[in-house]
Amino acid sequence: MSAEAANPGATSRRRGRTRLDLRRIGRVALLGPTSRDRLPDAIGHVADAHRAHHPDADLTILHRAYVLAESSHRGQMRKSGEPYITHPLAVTLILAELGAETTTLTAALLHDTVEDTDVTLEQVRSEFGEEVCYLVDGVTKLEKVDYGAAAEPETFRKMLVATGNDVRVMSIKLADRLHNMRTLTVMRPEKQARIARVTRDVLIPLAERLGVQALKTELEDLVFAILHPEEYEHTRALIAADASAGDPLNAIADEVRKVLREAGLAAEVLVRPRHFVSVHRVRLKRGELRGTDFGRLLVLVAEDADCYGVLGELHTCFTPVISEFKDFIAAPKFNLYQSLHTAVASPDGEVAEILIRTHQMHKVAEAGVVALGNPYTPTDGAEPAVEGERADPTRPGWLSRLLEWQESTPDPDTFWTSLRADLAEDREITVFRSDGGTLGLPAGASCVDAAYAQYGETAHRCIGARVNGRLATLSTVLSDGDTVQLLLAHDIGSGPSPEWLDHARTPAARIAITSWLSAHSQDEAPASGGPGGGPQESRPARGSAAPAPGIDTPVPRGAENVIADLPDATVRLAGCCTPVPPDAVTGFAVRGGVVTVHREECPAVGRMQARGREPVGVRWLATGDCRVTLVAESFGRPRLLADLTEAIATAGAAVVSATVEPPSEQRVRHTYTLQLPDAAGLPVLMRAMRAVPGVYDVSRAQHPATA
Repeated sequence: MSAEAANPGATSRRRGRTRLDLRRIGRVALLGPTSRDRLPDAIGHVADAHRAHHPDADLTILHRAYVLAESSHRGQMRKSGEPYITHPLAVTLILAELGAETTTLTAALLHDTVEDTDVTLEQVRSEFGEEVCYLVDGVTKLEKVDYGAAAEPETFRKMLVATGNDVRVMSIKLADRLHNMRTLTVMRPEKQARIARVTRDVLIPLAERLGVQALKTELEDLVFAILHPEEYEHTRALIAADASAGDPLNAIADEVRKVLREAGLAAEVLVRPRHFVSVHRVRLKRGELRGTDFGRLLVLVAEDADCYGVLGELHTCFTPVISEFKDFIAAPKFNLYQSLHTAVASPDGEVAEILIRTHQMHKVAEAGVVALGNPYTPTDGAEPAVEGERADPTRPGWLSRLLEWQESTPDPDTFWTSLRADLAEDREITVFRSDGGTLGLPAGASCVDAAYAQYGETAHRCIGARVNGRLATLSTVLSDGDTVQLLLAHDIGSGPSPEWLDHARTPAARIAITSWLSAHSQDEAPASGGPGGGPQESRPARGSAAPAPGIDTPVPRGAENVIADLPDATVRLAGCCTPVPPDAVTGFAVRGGVVTVHREECPAVGRMQARGREPVGVRWLATGDCRVTLVAESFGRPRLLADLTEAIATAGAAVVSATVEPPSEQRVRHTYTLQLPDAAGLPVLMRAMRAVPGVYDVSRAQHPATA
């Protein structure tokens, strides 16, 4: 059941807009246009709503689209009993009320003609142009797959692709779903529940991300009424009781108007009732509802600067609730939303939430991308788009990211799971790159997510990061406004560690990491070594300290000094035992034509042979510069790290990367990846490190991540 059907006063209470009388419009539609020189009465509602936003719009194309839609759908009936033409009319009216431009409305009128009638895409293209044809085709493709449980992943993959190419396709789809939800009572209860769940899980979050709050809130209420009828009825009763008891927000609104008028600020102050789901959420959060919890005040001004002027007056003349202040003008939300949020207490103790925004901000807040018009209309002096490309300036950053990772996810079920997880994230942070650019990430994202968001698959070579100028592990969780510099290894064979999956929040990162691990032997130790490590070093335990200051991106070496008895094979030194000349070594072939070289006493060798893996002969060509990972066990004391790095430098070795595990019973483990000019100097280096006071052992790295 629809929210409006359950509460006849909800419409006027929320937006005060008129609704289509579907039965009356249906009768008019059956009669067809009465004359050629004026719009049929059946589309008059759409024309009025469209002219309210676009006074100079040419309605001729709408007239022609209606005539084609009405004639092609004539004789078709909806399950509710109305003529089918009432559906495209209702969808078009929804978009017209949001301020959609003429091209979108034309496509909305025709959105079912190609799917359900004899009208062809070529006919649409010849009569209405390429843009309308493109939109109709996009919506038609979304309708070709049913919403059955098995078909949902592929359905929404197509929906996402269509949305990415033109957000107006999704706008039409959302309006289409809204009208279907309004008339859902004719279906069986189980089918109502299934459609409502899909709407809740995917379409409502997509409406939120596209910024179309007007559609999102009504869809939420309709889903709420179907899936939670008891809670819905209780909320409806609370709203009805509040309406009969009088609204304290009106009194506060009068005081706000008086304050702003005396300050010389021209502003429109409105009482904005909350929708059903919003009231329900407030009740769950606060328990007992106050009279002011059933709505908020909306203050509309002309200019951005006036928003802050209003804020200053309100905080001066009322008692502000500082914890409720949010500035989405200086830092807009990921869905284009801009507004100032605050809450003030009146002299009698009533607390009112207040939204302050310009009229344009309000339009975008309600209609989102729909309010931005046709993003493909060329502007004066603009270069024509490259054939086949549709560069949409209104496409949100999150949508671009989803389009990238869906292309790398061939499995529909994996795509579906990742999509739902991403849509469940309701907050986004912005971090700054070292080159001045920005990255939009979900709250709780780590440096791993930032790496894949910035570099894509190149992030496989990431070994660390600088967050706000300080070195940090890849597991570091980022905060809004952080500056991130990602450090990449030069070794193109480097790869992620399975442990990275513990710190990846975004689908892009998780899918890329999983794909790499699947394409490589799971027995192989990734050269990256873990969230805080570098190539060919031991993987640090969770909670390891950041790499030592001053360490830069490593340049892997050593593999050029060894050759394998396998033609055209790429040789890589194992990160678990870091062999150096003149160690006795053996190799094992892994995927991708790579031979991984281990010391013969490495535990990995025995495990590989036990699995029936045939060793590959390898030999050193000559001694020379090499890379090795050493573990220093010591007792904790001040300046220990400084003394160890000084001893390493004195021995002629260069520190590539280092990790220090948290002290345990006054003992500290240091792990260093070092570059030596000559492997023969390794014994001297290890003796020098053991000579540092407090160090009781130095050994070659050995850990279970092997190949």
